[in-house]
Amino acid sequence: MARPSPSPHKPRRKAKQAASATSSLSNVSLVESHGARAPAFPLAAFLWPARGTVSQWELLPLILMAAGLFRWAASLWGYSGFERPPIFGDYEAQRHWMEITTQLPISQWYFHDLQWWGLDYPPLTAYHSWLCGRLGSLINPSWFALFSSRGSHDPTLKIFMRATVIVSEYLVYVPAVVVFVRRYSRLSGVATWSASVALVAILMQPATILIDHVHFQYNTVMLGLVVASMSSMLAGRHLWASIFFVAALGFKQMALYYAFSVFAYLLGSCVFPRINVSHLFTIAAVTAVSFLILILPLVVGTVSDTRRGIDSRPDIDGPRPPLPLFQGLARYLDTESFYYPVVEQLVQMVHRIFPFARGLFEDKVANFWCALNLAIKLKKYPPELLQRGALLATLASIIPPNLVLFLRPRKDLLPLAFASTAWGFFLFSYQVHEKSVLLPLMPMTLLLAGSHGLSKNIRAWVGLANILGCWTMFPLLQRVDLAMPYAVLTLLWACLLGLPPASFRVYFHEGGNTWSQWLTLILHGPFYLAMALWHVLARFVRPPTDKPDLWVVANVAVGAAGFSLCYLWCLVRLAMQSELLPGSWFGRKEKTKTQ
Repeated sequence: MARPSPSPHKPRRKAKQAASATSSLSNVSLVESHGARAPAFPLAAFLWPARGTVSQWELLPLILMAAGLFRWAASLWGYSGFERPPIFGDYEAQRHWMEITTQLPISQWYFHDLQWWGLDYPPLTAYHSWLCGRLGSLINPSWFALFSSRGSHDPTLKIFMRATVIVSEYLVYVPAVVVFVRRYSRLSGVATWSASVALVAILMQPATILIDHVHFQYNTVMLGLVVASMSSMLAGRHLWASIFFVAALGFKQMALYYAFSVFAYLLGSCVFPRINVSHLFTIAAVTAVSFLILILPLVVGTVSDTRRGIDSRPDIDGPRPPLPLFQGLARYLDTESFYYPVVEQLVQMVHRIFPFARGLFEDKVANFWCALNLAIKLKKYPPELLQRGALLATLASIIPPNLVLFLRPRKDLLPLAFASTAWGFFLFSYQVHEKSVLLPLMPMTLLLAGSHGLSKNIRAWVGLANILGCWTMFPLLQRVDLAMPYAVLTLLWACLLGLPPASFRVYFHEGGNTWSQWLTLILHGPFYLAMALWHVLARFVRPPTDKPDLWVVANVAVGAAGFSLCYLWCLVRLAMQSELLPGSWFGRKEKTKTQ
């Protein structure tokens, strides 16, 4: 009798079996043994009852509700520009963009009254503002009445504006982070409970809450689209990764901080282990089509307005001067042609998005150029020279991590490569803002969800970067009376993860301390001491009259040094984890020892 042929179907391996096989590896960072198993830090203690007994589908809603509650509680504080004329602050800028996108023709969005918070973000931000403005107008049209609503501090409007931030975040950023953590933790062999602890730590990151939900912005929409792009890379869905990243660029131009890493990974995936030209061209085509779809409403709207006789610059009488980027180009274009208004609109959008005319920097930011300006006054040099210098320095800092990612297009290297590249942009690029530190902090914080992500070493470095990042934004927050939420949210996060100044146990291993941990303490200790001392001096000691910005300058110097250290740590760890360096045996040895 013939034996029946085996079924070609192979049953899917159960996730529970994979989790149990690696549970000892993934939970080692969360447990300390002092005669009995106990959580290693407070956040693990909070979730301790849920280990092994609660389904992730029961735990996840609780995490999301708790994170949302903290965000809404943080939004009860003040915001940027509250009762601070003449132009108020970022809150007014976002409200005003909702106003102009709902009250003006689309062709006038990037031209209208540029002295009063003129629109200077890409089209997707404008479309988002239009949607929020439309919804708000259904509740109270006076909130977005052109001119008459400027500087409005209506309490009900504040509730609406705060709600738009939370809803936008829970529609984009939160789902992207949840999916990324799940995929990255499975890739790294991290158990479900450990991944849940990492998810809470990421969602409670103080810098994003302080800037978006207290100071007021929509950075998490852009960050969420970038995380969605990274998550698609983890899933091998490169076309979706391209679409999500184009959307991120379309929301905020600062997403360019990650562009080299996206390009390096996708190109490397098409070259290694074998060249796949068709896939490369498909990615390029999808990216181009995504950009075209992004600007299509702006183009179609401009053509429609032109046919209806609507002028994009109605406030200018007589001959209209050419736009700044049109000085040489206008001579070769027919100003009466049908395409001229579209070209003019796109040129104006680019000019508004990339403000090269503003100089190397406007405010004191903890990056290389502002720190260098303390010793050498850079403004005496020609702007063109400073632009070239910034370009060369930025390229020198971002080429190494992206060369590693191109040669080793591995999924586990994505957070380190993205963090290294974003640190390079933040430290050396042109026109950096204090809030831009959110961009390198995001991928660096995602390391918590990876292999050994909640170990003392990685927690120490991720903790230093986040606490230092919040500290460098303190002068910005203090100017708008937001020192209290800064202190509460930063110290709360440090306490939850067992970090300084709440605890220094993160620098000491149970049963003896390694030389690397002592080295980490020696590197980090001066920064925590400097931050604490700075707060005391800034609070009780008045700076000299001839140096009124003394404490802000000190903040810049310390922050730039700390961020440079974080950049180097991410870059070295990336190179060693990629096994491109001869010393990469250390990473393999550490992994083998833990397993």
